[in-house]
Amino acid sequence: MKKYILLAFLITSFGFAQKTSLYCIGDSTMANKKDPTRNPEHGWAQVLQSFFKEDIVVVNKAVNGRSTKSFINEKRWDSIYAKLRKGDYVLIEFGHNDAKIEDSARYTNPHTAYRYNLIRFVKESREKGAIPILLTSIARRNFNEKGVLVPTHGDYPLETRLVAQEFKVPFIDMEYQTEILEQSYGPEKSKTLHLHFKAGEPPFYDKDKADDTHLSLKGANEIAKIFISQLKKLEDSSLDKLKRGIK
Repeated sequence: MKKYILLAFLITSFGFAQKTSLYCIGDSTMANKKDPTRNPEHGWAQVLQSFFKEDIVVVNKAVNGRSTKSFINEKRWDSIYAKLRKGDYVLIEFGHNDAKIEDSARYTNPHTAYRYNLIRFVKESREKGAIPILLTSIARRNFNEKGVLVPTHGDYPLETRLVAQEFKVPFIDMEYQTEILEQSYGPEKSKTLHLHFKAGEPPFYDKDKADDTHLSLKGANEIAKIFISQLKKLEDSSLDKLKRGIK
């Protein structure tokens, strides 16, 4: 009897040991939202677990309103760094709030502080044996009167691309991929990817809502699908375990 109990314990322990954490760090476009059964707003990393098998555990640490600077200064990165294990993954997507030039607690120069904060995330992830993945910010729904999608992120995506190239970091250009998504829907239909509602529709909002940055549940799922499809295309052996964990 004791042998069977020991065997069951070893099997359970082995199964637990095989789980890999996928940490997500970033801003409100990724973050978990309160009251998800009523709240129309969802971060795309909030729905990401449903795309992976049980051996990949999505740990969504993205937080509304954070830039690389505030995420570090609030010790949020330190708390993740302390828990990182060899073989874990870290998705890194910042930029929306780094551009808040009126806010000294969040603003970073894209070519200096932002760049070096990304490098810190990369280097310190690797120190712990974890695998960083750099992502550009998702596009805003920002069509002009001619129906042209106008970029809003300045040089932050460029610096993300350059850091990924220089430090040989797995990279997904979410800005480019979500531009394609927005354009495929067009100026009017793309509202369904975001938060465009009349007051009382749904009941969660008592005032009209027209938010072109944050995501509806549909938008979050569409962007999570983009991430998964692009992840599958990356030719990097360090991602093999993560890719095997996709459903």
